[in-house]
Amino acid sequence: MSANDPFARLPEAASFTVTSTTVTDGAAWSPEQYSSGVPGGKDVSPQLSWSGAPEGTKGYAVTVYDPDAPTGSGFWHWAVADIPATVTELPEGAGDDTGSGLPEGAVQLPNDVRATRFIGAAPPAGHGPHRYFVVVHALDVASIGIPADATPAVLGFTMAGHILGRAVLTATAETPIAGTPTAEAATTETPAAEASAAETPA
Repeated sequence: MSANDPFARLPEAASFTVTSTTVTDGAAWSPEQYSSGVPGGKDVSPQLSWSGAPEGTKGYAVTVYDPDAPTGSGFWHWAVADIPATVTELPEGAGDDTGSGLPEGAVQLPNDVRATRFIGAAPPAGHGPHRYFVVVHALDVASIGIPADATPAVLGFTMAGHILGRAVLTATAETPIAGTPTAEAATTETPAAEASAAETPA
């Protein structure tokens, strides 16, 4: 796991609170939040609730990002823009193929495998623990104004000057090397083929 800080060179923003019934801050993802390319993985997006956003918040965006992926640019697992300011919760599984649990007006962007949904964790075997930054961004605009096929990186660039607050929860995942005692004990974290269409690097 690297020491990469994905917020190091971004404008400072006020902190507010995000919690989840799916995962505890600093704890490992459940099997459901792993990629379907991993045995037991289901690509289910986490439940999120947030509160205490700064005054003037007109909308939200939600992102899930792994800075530890061996890509040189990290790996975006999920990005949702234009969440109304009246919404303070997303149910578990909201980020499916249809965005069925997302509020009206929200825009779910393609992730780094260009699938318009949440894609779960699948760190390379033996690469060590990865961090997954689950972030709710409080924005000073109701709509960030990017096309529905934009990348999460374009979302990040476009909203950088509109962020009033940032609520962060960090999950972890690790895939042991096959044959190690840890791997034998963790059957839900057996290695996924990195050429899997589900998720290559993260």
